[in-house]
Amino acid sequence: MSDTQHESVRLAPDPAPGLTKVGGDTPVVSPPAGRRKRKGIGWPARLEIALMTGPTLVVFLSFVILPVAMAAYYGFYSWQGFGPPTEFVGFRNYVFIFEDGTFLAALRHNGVIVVLSLLLQGPAAVLLALLLNRQIRGQTLIRVLVFIPYVISEVVVGTGFSLMLHWDGVVNAALGKIGLGFLQAEWLSDPNIAIWTLMGILTWKYIGFAVILFLAGLQGIPEELTEAAAIDGASYWQIQRRITLPLLGPTLRIWAFLSMIGALQLFDLVYIIWGQYIADTAGTSTMATYMVANGRTAGEYGYGNAVAVVLFFVSLVAALFYQRFILRRDTEGAITGGRN
Repeated sequence: MSDTQHESVRLAPDPAPGLTKVGGDTPVVSPPAGRRKRKGIGWPARLEIALMTGPTLVVFLSFVILPVAMAAYYGFYSWQGFGPPTEFVGFRNYVFIFEDGTFLAALRHNGVIVVLSLLLQGPAAVLLALLLNRQIRGQTLIRVLVFIPYVISEVVVGTGFSLMLHWDGVVNAALGKIGLGFLQAEWLSDPNIAIWTLMGILTWKYIGFAVILFLAGLQGIPEELTEAAAIDGASYWQIQRRITLPLLGPTLRIWAFLSMIGALQLFDLVYIIWGQYIADTAGTSTMATYMVANGRTAGEYGYGNAVAVVLFFVSLVAALFYQRFILRRDTEGAITGGRN
C-alpha cells in the first residue's frame, strides 16, 4: 500500500472536549452532559396520573392513615370514650402495654400461631394441590369440598366448634363410643391443648384458600418442562422437587405473607370460641382480643387505641421485613422492568 493510500484511511483526530462529530468529520458544539435538559412529562400526562391515583390516595389517607393517626392521638390520653379527651398521660399507655404480662403472652401466642400456620398449612396445602392437579376421578368435587370451609362464616365455624369441642360435646362422646375414652380432653380450656385445638380449626378453615392459590400457580407452570424431565428419566417426586416447587415459589411466598398477616391480626375465631376472658387462661389470646378486652370492654378507649397502634406497627414491621427480604425477588423485576 502506498503512502497516499495510507493517508486516505488515516483516522481523523478525536474532537476536542465539548465537540461532537455529526455526519462527516466536522465537529459541532454539544452541551455538557451535566447541563443536558431533561425532557419532563407534559401536563396531559400529569393530569392523567392525578386522575388515576387521586381517588386511591384520598381513600388510603382517609381510611388508613387518618384512623391510625387518630388512634395514636387518643392513645396519649386516659379516655373513656365520652366527649373530647382531656386527661393527657403521654406515653404511659404505651409503656404499660409492654409491661403487661397479659399482652406479652398474647404477642407470644400470635408468634406461635404465625409459625405453626406456616408449618402446618403450607406443606399440607402443597400436597393437596399436587394431588388435585393430577387427573383423578372426582377432582372437581374434591376441590369444592376442600374450599367450602373457607367460605363459611367465622361465626358459624366458631359456634359449631365450641359446641363440638366442649367436654360434653360430640367429639368426646364419639371418642367414648368407639373405645377411645382415654383421648377425651378439655379441648378448649386445657392450656396445653387449646393452642393445638385452635391450630386445627385454623388449618381446617383456611387450607382451602391455600390449595386454590397453589392450584392457580401450578396452572402457570409449562407442561413441556415436566414432560422433558420425565423423558429424561426423572421420577415424579424429582420433578416436583426440582421443577414444580421452585417455579411455584412466588405463589408460596405470597401465600406465606397473607398467612402471616392474618395470623398477627387473628381475632374472630378466638373471640367467638374462647371469649374475651377464657382465652387468657387457655393460652389462645391474641393482640386483637387483648385490645378489645382491655379497651372497649373495660371502657378504657384511650388504652385500647394505644394497643391498636402497637398492633398496627407490629404488622407493619413484619410486612416491611418480609417485603424487603422475601418478596423483593418477586417484585423487583415487575417494578423495574428487569433493568438493573
